[in-house]
Amino acid sequence: MIFPLRGVNYPTCAAFLKLGACLTCLATQAVLAQSESGSGDDQTSFSQAWLDSKARELARQQFQPAVLDADNPLQALDYDQYRRIVFDPDQAIWRDTGLPFQLQMFHPGFLSTTPVTVHLVAEGTAKPLPFSTELFDYHASLPAIDPADVGGFAGFRIHYPINTPERFEEFLVFLGASYFRAVGREQFYGLSARGLAVNTVGPGGEEFPRFSEFWIERPDLQDTQIVVHALLDSPSLTGSYRFLVTPGESTRIDVDATLFPRQDLPRMGIAPLTSMFLFDATNRSRFDDYRSAVHDSDGLQFLRANGEIVWRPLTNPGRLQVSAFADTRPVGFGLLQRHREFAHFNDGEARYDKRTSLWIEPLDDWGMGHLELVEIPTGEETSDNIVAYWQPARGLEAGGEYHFRYRMVWGYDSPVSPAQGRIVETAAGAVDKSPERVFVIDYSNGDRIPGVTSDPATVTINASTSAGVITDISGTLLEPTGRYRVYIKLDPDGAELAELRVTLEAGGQPWGETWLYRWTQ
Repeated sequence: MIFPLRGVNYPTCAAFLKLGACLTCLATQAVLAQSESGSGDDQTSFSQAWLDSKARELARQQFQPAVLDADNPLQALDYDQYRRIVFDPDQAIWRDTGLPFQLQMFHPGFLSTTPVTVHLVAEGTAKPLPFSTELFDYHASLPAIDPADVGGFAGFRIHYPINTPERFEEFLVFLGASYFRAVGREQFYGLSARGLAVNTVGPGGEEFPRFSEFWIERPDLQDTQIVVHALLDSPSLTGSYRFLVTPGESTRIDVDATLFPRQDLPRMGIAPLTSMFLFDATNRSRFDDYRSAVHDSDGLQFLRANGEIVWRPLTNPGRLQVSAFADTRPVGFGLLQRHREFAHFNDGEARYDKRTSLWIEPLDDWGMGHLELVEIPTGEETSDNIVAYWQPARGLEAGGEYHFRYRMVWGYDSPVSPAQGRIVETAAGAVDKSPERVFVIDYSNGDRIPGVTSDPATVTINASTSAGVITDISGTLLEPTGRYRVYIKLDPDGAELAELRVTLEAGGQPWGETWLYRWTQ
């Protein structure tokens, strides 16, 4: 079957005045009728316990990859052809039902050549959503495509009136491997999340588990939340996932994951985040660009078990580097975009000033381990080069079951950023022609420190380095902005790498975030 022609041999729909509206109604109703009603072998009872059992049983079997056949014409689509295959918004799932959420699907092809199965769940019963060319507009000259050869969708996105009550807009997308991303109100997509990271920087190369099936629960008319379930599969493990999604000013996703390893996994990352950092004031001189900064995220923030809030500015290193921050248990961590001024980026198209931040809050005790930050060299803003995740001290053992719960907050900031002493700027540069480097750190609301207006020395600056020598430390209040600025100079003394740390005290008490930075030659 080639792309079907809409409008051929369809009866008139009395509920609509225009034939086009009638055909849209019929096409959407036909797809929903196949997926949400009737009886048949493809209709099954569904529950989270059932999905857990399915993942557990699948882990006892050998992994079976699912990809389009090599001779499938979708494999041959180039970028321009693929981007012209678009979902018809008039065909959105649940569009004419009055429900608060709508679904739109992604077509397989180009780089998205691993189809997934999507089920719709209503009243405890799941039925697969069949692939149909009726759901898409094909604005390109393409080879004949038989829907039977497609095997499913590439992914899907969820729409909700997140910005205005009158308009449904995309706010959450699942597409590719176990990747997904979301936004809050008036935000732009930036960083992504994954279901799991496996062997990210270990020998043998990284493995990318994939969500092979999804079950999306039909919401009620008054719902402000939607539930998505997913089956994770890879050569190393399987997993069952439940996502409770609440769109809003900040979009919240509560994740409930159970993992079933097929083999021992000494290196795996829980709640992995993926982002991009190209340059800012710390490395601006390396890039010939009219913009002053280019990044989806500019720092890693984490909350230690002892209550310390840490800010680690991101870097674009000359070679791959990995940082580990050990703790007795994770309280929270995230990749944030702190700069919200348009002038900081001066990019009217990418709007990096509106890119979302993502905060992870464990909802149970994950035990000892470390937060791992991976920074990869890149010269392009189109390449993600930042990865962060929690690595448990003990890996996962084959045949076991492991449960993790956490909350994701997609918004402009993290829920733990302090009202005072928030690090808002880090800059770095050379000192004349010497080997020394100067680092400048700005803290918000420095003018609220008692006595600092008359005597900036009321703030104690504690600075240390793992290599080289700190030759100068000073601080001052920037009266025009109210920021408190710290200057430190580092003499590397021949070292290739130095881990820097700065903390502040005011009135004998810790004040503001802890600043960490890795300098490399």
